[in-house]
Amino acid sequence: MKPQPLAIYSRTSVDGVLVCAWLALLSVGVVMVASASVAFANAIYDDSWYFLKRHLVFLLMSGAGASVVLLLPSDMWRRLSVPLLLFALLLLAVVLIPGVGKRVNGSQRWIDFGFFVVQISEIAKFALLIFFAAYFAKRYPQGVSGWGEFGRLILLLTLVLALLVLEPDFGSAVVIAVTVFAVMFIAGLRLRYFVPLVFGALAVMAFVAIMSPYRLKRLVTFMDPWADQFNAGYQLTQSLIAFGRGEWLGVGLGNSLQKLFFLPEAHTDFIFAIYAEEFGMIGGVLLIALFGVLVQRVLSVSRTCMSRGNHFLAFVVFGVAVLISLQVFINVGVASGLLPTKGLTLPFISYGGSSLIVSCALMALVVRADIEMRAIPESKTSVTNQSRVRHRVPSAQAVAS
Repeated sequence: MKPQPLAIYSRTSVDGVLVCAWLALLSVGVVMVASASVAFANAIYDDSWYFLKRHLVFLLMSGAGASVVLLLPSDMWRRLSVPLLLFALLLLAVVLIPGVGKRVNGSQRWIDFGFFVVQISEIAKFALLIFFAAYFAKRYPQGVSGWGEFGRLILLLTLVLALLVLEPDFGSAVVIAVTVFAVMFIAGLRLRYFVPLVFGALAVMAFVAIMSPYRLKRLVTFMDPWADQFNAGYQLTQSLIAFGRGEWLGVGLGNSLQKLFFLPEAHTDFIFAIYAEEFGMIGGVLLIALFGVLVQRVLSVSRTCMSRGNHFLAFVVFGVAVLISLQVFINVGVASGLLPTKGLTLPFISYGGSSLIVSCALMALVVRADIEMRAIPESKTSVTNQSRVRHRVPSAQAVAS
């Protein structure tokens, strides 16, 4: 008798540490969005909880989206990898059309559907991760057949990155590129392909930075923001002041001064600075450690998928770990002055519907992978692995011949 679609949940458990870390980060996000946005929301919208209410709606939407991902078999995403990629490419092109894409602060990254504004780069992250994981899983362990096939893949990736840079969304382009490179590496792509790839990527990034005066100014300013603290270095200096005021233990929840119109984007890109001001260095370290626990558990799921022979899920889950780690590193690095200013949200914590929904969908896919792997009987896995070994290892007679 064929099992029912939900039967898989009735006989398996889930990684409690993974789920608890995810929910804890979402809880921190609710608290920090409320704290960081209260003054700004009251002044602009005459409603202190304006952003908190919207964030809670986004959270409900994220829960609904995550539930759908949890209920669908993971193999469906593998089959839909090409349509998802084409859909993302279409949206990346459409958002650049004047009058269609919404322009904010010189960037045209969003499409306004009236009831919801979608940031297209978030959809591109999801689609490209699924596509490249499916592509390399199908060819594992042989990988690409030669430079021609590899060149076509890089051409496709370059097209996506070019569309992102045109928005411009340089930060998302870097995150997507590094994530795809990481998936290629874990999928066994030979090192000879990576040498020209890395040098080429660095050359393109340098060219884009030099050809854009405001990007070059950002690269110069972050090294010494105090030299231009009331212009290009204003956002970073205010963020550093927040870190300084936080000291070891922070000024207490809700007591931040920098969120009182000193630090722009306090509830989005620079929410970690407000967190550091209110909870101090110890609180900041604990939050980063919580992200570390989450990423470690995600990588553990990836290893399990690999050992059970599901390469598609192994590559997807590994890509999720890289994506989260990279965004946390860049967001915290920007807020603390370690990296040039980039508009990237802190996963699960910053205000932003598109980022929250896509991040939760990816985490739901990780949980789904964990559930599916736990549903496979250990004995069946052992037999499958042994059969793979027999097929891959030639017999002594074959070697002798």
